[in-house]
Amino acid sequence: MTSHTAHPANPLLDFSDHPLFDAINPEQIASALDHLLADADAALEKVTATNFPSDWRAIAAVLDVATERLSRAWGAVSHLHSVADTPELRAAYTEALPRVTEFYTRLGADERLYAKYKAIPVASLNAEQKHAHTLAMRNFVLSGAELVGAAKERFAAIQERQAEVSQKFSENVLDATDQWSAIVTTEELAGVPDDVLQTTRAAAEKDGVAGHKLNLKMPCYLPIMQFAHSSALREKLYRAYATRASDQSEAVQAGKTEQDNTPWVKEILALRQEEAQLLGYANYAEVSLAAKMAQSPAEVMAFLRDLAHRARPYAEKDVAEMRAFAAEQLNLPAPQAWDWPYIGEKLKEARYSFSEQEVKPYFPAPKVLAGLFKIVETLFEVSIRRDSAPVWHPAVEFYRIERGSQLVGQFYLDPGARAGKRGGAWMDDVRARWLRPDTHTLQTPVAHLVCNFAEGVGDKPPLLTHDDVITLFHECGHGLHHMLTQVDERDVSGISGVEWDAVELPSQFMENFCWEWSVLRHMTSHVDTGEPLPRALFDKMLAAKNFQSGLQTLRQIEFSLVDMRLHTDGDKAQDFMQVLRDVRTEVAVLQSPAWARSLHTFSHIFAGGYAAGYYSYKWAEVLSADAYAAFEETMGADGEPSIDTGRRYRETILEVGGSRPAMESFKAFRGREPNLDALLRHQGMTSG
Repeated sequence: MTSHTAHPANPLLDFSDHPLFDAINPEQIASALDHLLADADAALEKVTATNFPSDWRAIAAVLDVATERLSRAWGAVSHLHSVADTPELRAAYTEALPRVTEFYTRLGADERLYAKYKAIPVASLNAEQKHAHTLAMRNFVLSGAELVGAAKERFAAIQERQAEVSQKFSENVLDATDQWSAIVTTEELAGVPDDVLQTTRAAAEKDGVAGHKLNLKMPCYLPIMQFAHSSALREKLYRAYATRASDQSEAVQAGKTEQDNTPWVKEILALRQEEAQLLGYANYAEVSLAAKMAQSPAEVMAFLRDLAHRARPYAEKDVAEMRAFAAEQLNLPAPQAWDWPYIGEKLKEARYSFSEQEVKPYFPAPKVLAGLFKIVETLFEVSIRRDSAPVWHPAVEFYRIERGSQLVGQFYLDPGARAGKRGGAWMDDVRARWLRPDTHTLQTPVAHLVCNFAEGVGDKPPLLTHDDVITLFHECGHGLHHMLTQVDERDVSGISGVEWDAVELPSQFMENFCWEWSVLRHMTSHVDTGEPLPRALFDKMLAAKNFQSGLQTLRQIEFSLVDMRLHTDGDKAQDFMQVLRDVRTEVAVLQSPAWARSLHTFSHIFAGGYAAGYYSYKWAEVLSADAYAAFEETMGADGEPSIDTGRRYRETILEVGGSRPAMESFKAFRGREPNLDALLRHQGMTSG
């Protein structure tokens, strides 16, 4: 077998430590894959030979070692494609994607390997291995291992085409976001916060033009929608944002038709429906839920509709209050879609004497990070410190987590928004914790935490909104789930093997600490004066916490229901805009303009693994709110979270990773099944 030491010139073949992100070039991708795919193929042939034992450890020592290398190298390439995209990298990635997809599709559907796994004596396995074996058997079926002949070939072709089309969808979203800009005057930006004005002025100067250069990335788009007094400017940005990568966008109407995601959405939905039928399911939602906590699409839709029913009165009240305020105070008798964020912000300021912008100077990124690390260190009995590893951008930081002198895990933090980096925030694994069957050494887990915060202005550090702080805590929660695991079996350690609708539990759980004074006061320091956040301002934030939570809940339910409907409606889903209109008629209290095209950039479900799974956010919120209630019940008189509860949470949920069903872990922590009460209470949607 080819060993990586024979090819030291290619950084993608060096597995001695962390990925050599600073040395990876697009031209190295194809040759690295030549070696890695050949190794993986040879390993597959070896373990499926008739004389190879049906033994869990023996198979892992050959096949899992080879496929883990492939997935780590390809993971590094995919990561760079997400955070440091260039035309050369994109071309190399696009060329390589079908080869990688083809291998994994073939691996998952290999009936010889399936037969080997079936023949493994389950009684010889430990508890972690037994659960991993159960999941592997299910995954073989979902990967088409029981299909034969033409059906198997078609299934493989569908996987390859889906990967290709999802990538196209994703690239159109990135390009449509990156390519749009507008130059406006200072007068047009009346009301917009100073830090945004400075950033947009600097962007215009860089291009050698007068005025301010606007873009559609969140650090620019959101504050303009919330604060710009000019309704015309808000409309201009909203229209550009809401029509990205669609038939309604300026670019497509000007002839760049290849940037329209309409055909890709239709094709993705058709391919998923066909895949489901090949596997013997009625629709793709059933395929998706086969690996989740929820039992059926009907159960998910009933859960969403029940929550919508409870939230609706609060949402209607939210809208009525905004309409009245807009007419009386803002001279907006007939608000349009682009006016609501502005009205909401102004109403919040009037009602709570509180503005997001007033809070922002108290959240310099380094101080927030120190506060985040403090709560993690205290609660989970670890220490976090700076570490070094090759990175893809100077702004990226690398850290290690230790318990005593023992290394537990490491992570990269990439906080800033920039060109060539896709929007949003996410956590991804670099490698998993694994007691390696080839070397019998323990491999520690490594994670990526990626955000898109505004850059610092001048010599000042980046300032975060409170929403940004919540996002950072959220991604850190995912990271802790991956890094604090004590499971030695790779396929069920950390986030691996966790049901998708439970995977948001640790991330949403961490968000709660952003509303605790005992935690928050340690992570604020005014950028100019160094003063901590005043308690009075925090109390205003807390009072405003559930402002419009009814409206926000319905928005999430709208996305979740559309997702489930698109994946249960079969051929009818081809008219996806009609499905969206139907769901909006059913649940929304605010309608969007007919030309808005939110589905054309809904990367979560068309390019991000959340297909028929977007409901997971709400489902897991029930789990996380209920889990956090255990901390509220044991909070000290000083408002400090209980270390004992933190330890129990770590041991029953974080450390066990995916090694048992999520419901078992939840019950081990809480002593019972979850209920909805804590979520409704946390979001201020209870009478009383």
